[in-house]
Amino acid sequence: MYDLKEVSGKVRAALSEQGVVQFSYKIYESEKKELNTEGGEFSLFRTTFDNGLTVNTLIDGRKGTASGHDLTAAGIETAVADAVSGAESAMPDAANAIAEKQSAEVFRHGPYEADMEKFYERLAELLETVERDYPLIRIMMLVADHTKTHTIYENSNGTEFESFDGVYGVTLEFAGNDGERTTGINFTGFYTRDLSRPLIELAGMRKMLEDTEKSLELTAIEGKFEGTVIFTPGCLANFVYMLAENYLSGNVIMEGTSRWKDSIGEQVASDKVSISLRVSDPRLASVQHFTDDGYKAEDVTVLEQGVLRSHLLSLYASLKTGRPVTKNDGSGIVMESGDVSLADMIAGVERGLIVGGFSGGEPGANGEFSGVAKNSFYIENGRIVGAVSETMINGNLEAVFKTVRAISREVICDGDSVFPYMASDGIVISGK
Repeated sequence: MYDLKEVSGKVRAALSEQGVVQFSYKIYESEKKELNTEGGEFSLFRTTFDNGLTVNTLIDGRKGTASGHDLTAAGIETAVADAVSGAESAMPDAANAIAEKQSAEVFRHGPYEADMEKFYERLAELLETVERDYPLIRIMMLVADHTKTHTIYENSNGTEFESFDGVYGVTLEFAGNDGERTTGINFTGFYTRDLSRPLIELAGMRKMLEDTEKSLELTAIEGKFEGTVIFTPGCLANFVYMLAENYLSGNVIMEGTSRWKDSIGEQVASDKVSISLRVSDPRLASVQHFTDDGYKAEDVTVLEQGVLRSHLLSLYASLKTGRPVTKNDGSGIVMESGDVSLADMIAGVERGLIVGGFSGGEPGANGEFSGVAKNSFYIENGRIVGAVSETMINGNLEAVFKTVRAISREVICDGDSVFPYMASDGIVISGK
């Protein structure tokens, strides 16, 4: 392990020797204690270490960036020299800049030191509970770890950030199997800072296991129809990420391809939809403290009752477009819950699907999407008929968030984000 303060001093010295006046850099080191299981038995315990350095230099409007994992004096000198070389060979751009000075701050989040004995007990309890309560579930692999990370960010304008983060993470790979039939492989994962609760009670894991067992009995859908889709929290997260990429990100705003590029303050989605980036949310175990540009991360309202409040712009995109910079790189996505229970949402659907996952290409500039509905259930006359396979859905990304029928009271927090269930009308569903 390195003394990152000492490493930081060496980075500054190397930059000074190269005559670099404008710069930023980030250094980190991490320790991961990992437990693995295969076939329901613990098979591996190991501790791994990682570290890294990223240096940005700005010379006469030309930017150079270099990264590496060697924090020795020689490695630092190489990274700085490569960043300088990159700047010297780059084209000048007035939008290249170093963020203005921020107040120095030290951030601490989560358990920096692991309680591996308690963690092991909770993992063993999880395996025992699955075996007892979900006899048709086969866990192929469980990967669990505690990661602690120490990070330092500094820039030439005087910003100094330091963070100490600790978090537990769990990833499960499993399938349903009744001896004759088997489902496709399913995955779930979450982060937590707290081991006071059984792990199976976190991140909607029980519901996912129940649905996987039910997926052993398949129902065929014939033909094509326009219906209602209830997106599970995990699937909804995927659609929100696509929405951000297509309508809110710096690239589409700079290129002018976003349908929402001039829509700040306008109603662009259903008034049921409110989405924010909320690094202050106490439910989140994994959060960003500062952006890659060097701003202290802030809570950002993106959609407020369907009204667009913010694009998602880096410092470069902000200067390129003349619009406000977003002091958040996308950390802590929270979608507000609604006032309808999931059971009532299902009861209100005449014909449609509950979609647990989506496999398809990224939507084009017009927002059109098409792909396979994964881990999904057919609804008819307000009742779940059964699990389906080989079922396609297609529609328009923007329309999905405009034709919202209901948003659930229930939410799922995976430690990284918070999402409810959302029901949208007018989506084309195609069976065999």
